[in-house]
Amino acid sequence: MPRPTTVLSGFAFTESPRWRADRLWFSDFYQDRVFSAAEDGSDVRVEADVPEQPSGLGWLPDGRLLIVSMRDARILRREPDGVLSVHADLGDRMQGYANDMVVDAVGRAWVGCFGFDLMGGEPLTPAALYRVDPDGSVTVAATDLWFPNGMVITADRALLVNETFGNRVTAFDIDESGDLVNRRVWARFGEVPTAREFAQVMPQLVVSGDGACLDAEGALWIADATGARLLRVTEGGTVTQEIRPGGNVYACALGGAQGTTLFACTAPDFFEEARRPVREASIVALPVTVPG
Repeated sequence: MPRPTTVLSGFAFTESPRWRADRLWFSDFYQDRVFSAAEDGSDVRVEADVPEQPSGLGWLPDGRLLIVSMRDARILRREPDGVLSVHADLGDRMQGYANDMVVDAVGRAWVGCFGFDLMGGEPLTPAALYRVDPDGSVTVAATDLWFPNGMVITADRALLVNETFGNRVTAFDIDESGDLVNRRVWARFGEVPTAREFAQVMPQLVVSGDGACLDAEGALWIADATGARLLRVTEGGTVTQEIRPGGNVYACALGGAQGTTLFACTAPDFFEEARRPVREASIVALPVTVPG
């Protein structure tokens, strides 16, 4: 099993790692900031302050950064001068916080949401997935997803979505207009939980897929938020590799100079009340064989 190396520490809750322009980019939920750093964790930079809590990251074709602002359900856009503007406002559509995001080559963004008040203890309800077009217009792309979370777009234009509380990865094909078609289960780890209260759902989860990234062979690395492990999964649900980095893990990204470093976001838990006052979250790096 690869041994993890801690490359970044002293954060509140790291999430949504991305490798771009020879740097690791990531959000810190509870410091309300987006950071970037060199591969070895040096040269840490604050890339954006997001008072309403940052999550998913992506880039438009012209290189402008998009950031999910969770609490007010907005997508922010960082202009070349560093100023943040509102790219899209989803606040009148979403239930619960906005969450992770993936952006395609033409600048269309798909954004998930909680679907319920997770921190407030509401019962679980299914949620929608939204598409934000380059002009900022918003469309409901899919419904009835159990906490749509980490997403990737494959080489053959399939959108894979982790359903954190659904024990599965769901796939859609992206047609030329950006609509999601041919919905199917890409990987099933168990049945959809029958319970709806959070404490009762937890024992029914086999894999609670949080963040994810894709490797060059089309396998999906999944951060199992309740299993304290990283899983490499192929279509159909076969787990080809399991790594336990030594703590709870919530997101991952492939990057580094050779593309064979798996970066993983770790923390004792994800609850805001416990995480915001302290700096116990880290990002670890693990060597893998297949690049991103």
